[in-house]
Amino acid sequence: MRRKDREVTDEEKITQIVSSCECIRLGFNDDGQVYIVPLNYGYKVKDGKYLFYFHGAKEGRKVELINKNPYVGFEMDTNVKINKSDIACSCSARFQSIVGNGYVSVVEDFEEKKIGLLSIMKQNTGKEEWLFSDAAIDSVCVFKMIAEKLSCKEHN
Repeated sequence: MRRKDREVTDEEKITQIVSSCECIRLGFNDDGQVYIVPLNYGYKVKDGKYLFYFHGAKEGRKVELINKNPYVGFEMDTNVKINKSDIACSCSARFQSIVGNGYVSVVEDFEEKKIGLLSIMKQNTGKEEWLFSDAAIDSVCVFKMIAEKLSCKEHN
């Protein structure tokens, strides 16, 4: 990271930023073209690594790309505000952001699918207790990304 003065390394602060973001963007390599998809997400921290969960259709471009090359880049941001100025090139931005790389896979295990869906619901609603029918769980594809590299930055 070029601007070390903006780097966030405190794990508690990183988790706070992850939990305050509303969207994660995955970047796939599609035969030399970049395909970026914004997703709702949930997350867990296990053995010091972030596990991100997403859901979607069981078929389509995202599934094809995951099967072809599961290594992705990702970006998340929150608390973005432009600090305006009347002088050209004197504007600045306030933000908190996370970028990284990881591996995405389709979650096949029924109980882990439920864990993933619960984490997505918690992230998006703040509520932890949800009931899913078996049919609802079976009808959706749940993806898991294990973040291999992650860096966090903020500017106030």
